[in-house]
Amino acid sequence: MIEVENLTRIFRTYKKQPGFWGGVQGLFKREFEETRAADNISFSIKEGELVGFLGPNGAGKTTTLKMLSGLIYPTSGTARVAGFDPTKRENEYRRLFALVLGQKNQLWWDLPAQESFYLLRAIYGLDPKQYQATLDELVTLLGVREKLNVMVRELSLGERMKMELIAALLHRPRVLFLDEPTIGLDVVSQKNVREFLRDYNRRHKTTILLTSHYMADISSLCERVIVIDHGKKIYDGGLDRIAGAGARQRIIKFKPRPGLSGLEGSNPFPADWQPVQGTAKTGDDGEILLHVPSEQVTTVCQQILTQGAVDDITIQDVPLEDVITELFSRGVAAK
Repeated sequence: MIEVENLTRIFRTYKKQPGFWGGVQGLFKREFEETRAADNISFSIKEGELVGFLGPNGAGKTTTLKMLSGLIYPTSGTARVAGFDPTKRENEYRRLFALVLGQKNQLWWDLPAQESFYLLRAIYGLDPKQYQATLDELVTLLGVREKLNVMVRELSLGERMKMELIAALLHRPRVLFLDEPTIGLDVVSQKNVREFLRDYNRRHKTTILLTSHYMADISSLCERVIVIDHGKKIYDGGLDRIAGAGARQRIIKFKPRPGLSGLEGSNPFPADWQPVQGTAKTGDDGEILLHVPSEQVTTVCQQILTQGAVDDITIQDVPLEDVITELFSRGVAAK
C-alpha cells in the first residue's frame, strides 16, 4: 500500500545575524544552512497494517507524513501510496487518504461539527445514504452523537479530536496518516481514541501510519514500528524486538528504612552502598533505583537485604519509552 524509497527532504533556512546591523548586513550577504528533515528514508507498508512511526521532536516524522500526503515535495527519492505518486496531487489520490494532525484543526471553529461534515460530504461528492451510514457508525463508536450540534470552540479537547477523526474518515479512506492524535488528551480520552482506532482498523482494514510520543498508544495498537532520528531510519521491525531488548534488564526499586537506635533489626542501610551489578541512582525521597541485568536480579536483591532494613522493594520491567530513548541516543539500528 505504501512504498517509500530514499525519500529525502532538505530545508534551506536563512541565518539572520542578531541586532539591527545584522539585518542590514543580511541585505547584502546572506548565510543559509541546510537541514535534512528526512534523509534517504525507505520502507514499505502492506494494506491493513497499523504501523507506529516514532522519533524525537524534529526527527522528521511530520515531514514524512506531509510528503506522503502531497503537502510538500521531496528533494529526492520516490513515494507511492496505493499506486499513486503523492507529488502529483491527483483527485483520485486525495479521495483515497486522510491526514489528521493532532495540533491543527480542519473543522470550522465557530460552527457545529455537523456543519463541517456537510461541507466535507459536498467536497467528496458522497452519496447521502452512504454519508449518513458512515456518520452514524463513527459517532456511535466514538460516543459523541449529542455533541454534533455544539460549536467546535465549545467542545473539550478530547471531543474535538474525536470530531477530527470523524471528519477524516467520512469518505472511508484506504490510508490514514495520524500525527499525534492523542496529544494533550486526558488518560480516559486517550484510551477511547486508541480503542476506536483499533476497532476501525480491524473492521475496515485501513492502512494506518501513526506517530505518537505516548508509548501506550504504540504498545496497544502497533505490532511493527519504524524509528527515525535526525531524518534517518534507525529501526524497522516488530515492537516485540524492542521490548525484548528491554527484557535483558530489570529495575529494582527500594527505600532504605531509617535505623532506630535500641531496636533490634533496625541497622541503618549504608549511605555509601554500591551494587555488585548494575548502576544505582537515588531519588529526592531517598528511594534507590537500580538497573541490573535480568540474570543478576536475585543476587542483587539478596545483597540489598543483607545490607540493612529496607521498605517497598519492587522489581519492574524497563519501560518501553526508556528502551526507545536508548535507541535514539545510540542512533543505530537495533540488532
